[in-house]
Amino acid sequence: MSEISTKPYMLRAIYEWCTDSGYTPYLAVKVDSRTTVPMEYVKKGEIVLNISFGATNGLKMDNDAIRFHARFGGVSREIYVPVDNVMAIYANENGQGMAFEPTLGNDDSAPTNSPESTDAPPPPAPAASGPTLASVPTGNPEQRDTTPPGDDEPPKKGGRPTLTRIK
Repeated sequence: MSEISTKPYMLRAIYEWCTDSGYTPYLAVKVDSRTTVPMEYVKKGEIVLNISFGATNGLKMDNDAIRFHARFGGVSREIYVPVDNVMAIYANENGQGMAFEPTLGNDDSAPTNSPESTDAPPPPAPAASGPTLASVPTGNPEQRDTTPPGDDEPPKKGGRPTLTRIK
């Protein structure tokens, strides 16, 4: 019997903690061909998604993927994120959460908008890619929907939150 990953359970636990504490849960996602997200918001192969109750419709966090509908520019879009592609989940207000090493499949080529390769089972996560604590500074709410973390520029005061991985 194969070992079950703890990652989807941790994602659901941090999500529940955020909502119970009145915080806004955000997901940092590595985008590949299995991910369905609005590509115009992807920067450097990554996207940050607000997964709060008010920002999503039909949120379902399974052991293999996170699915929901969200509005981008006033247009409802279907979002599909394999759990393996989640890099972090955190509370936007204080940056507390958890970071993960994304375990991407063999198809890490140019991102598309279809989750067609989800029929194949995901590769097992390496033992060294367990969760780590993350700290994300908060920023200006008006800038949150347009600028993803990981830009190579130094952080600007009051700007977009950026994810800091602690290894």
